[in-house]
Amino acid sequence: MFAKNIKWIFLIILSLIWGSSFILIKKGLIGLTPLQLGSLRIIFAAVFLLAIGHKTLLKIPQNQWKYIVLTAFFGTFIPAYLFAIAETQLDSSITAILNSLTPLNTLVLGVLAFGLGVQRNQIMGVVIGLAGSALLILSGANNHPEQNYYYAFLVIIASLCYAANVNLIKKYLSDLSPLTISTGNFTVLLLPSLIVLFSTGFSEVWSSGSVQNAMLYILILGVIGTGVANILFFKLIQISSPVFATSVTYLIPIVAFFWGLLDHEKLTPIQYMGAFIILIGVYISAQKKNS
Repeated sequence: MFAKNIKWIFLIILSLIWGSSFILIKKGLIGLTPLQLGSLRIIFAAVFLLAIGHKTLLKIPQNQWKYIVLTAFFGTFIPAYLFAIAETQLDSSITAILNSLTPLNTLVLGVLAFGLGVQRNQIMGVVIGLAGSALLILSGANNHPEQNYYYAFLVIIASLCYAANVNLIKKYLSDLSPLTISTGNFTVLLLPSLIVLFSTGFSEVWSSGSVQNAMLYILILGVIGTGVANILFFKLIQISSPVFATSVTYLIPIVAFFWGLLDHEKLTPIQYMGAFIILIGVYISAQKKNS
């Protein structure tokens, strides 16, 4: 029974961690630029993962390093900056909602580019979850006309990157441990993120109080919200299906909304309804034999 339900435990833990990431990004932007925030997030995660998993790098076969590089950039590097830039114009809760497009993109890319099979109930679950997300998005747009929704396209691009990442891991890296994949990813990204960070003039402003306070939020985001979460997520991909693993993005907005409420972001009755519909979609998409 425990083995059957373990994927649900991983899903819930990840939704709590990643649902909290958006408010951490919002707080981190008070003192940091989007490029600085994205870079620090990666650097903190890289240091943490190298400290606990550096020995696992020797377990990566030479012919799999190209997939480690691809998943590093699609799964972390590009989205880290896109989300930070998007939250300069969008509420943290709205950004989390848009991220829920990931399962739909994962399903489409999986079928078209990776030859993965799906069942009718998976498609139905994704569509129901997407309908719930649409309710949340429309309600958010109506209640926040001052926000620039062109920045929403950055989140959509990030969700496409996540979709490619999940399918790559499922198809090419399933034989590696989650810690090995995570450590390999962030080893690849450490130098590029350092280059981006110090090209922003960070060395000149790092000692200011606002930057130091922001860095505390990003330290939590990097270690827990990125390092630990990536390990859990890669494990979830391996023990379930890509569509189920990415359905965590349907639960993330619910957690993000409650954080948003504490930070004085508004939640409407329609958004509550959308969250409930999302839960139904997640449950239905998970009902796949041998997943």
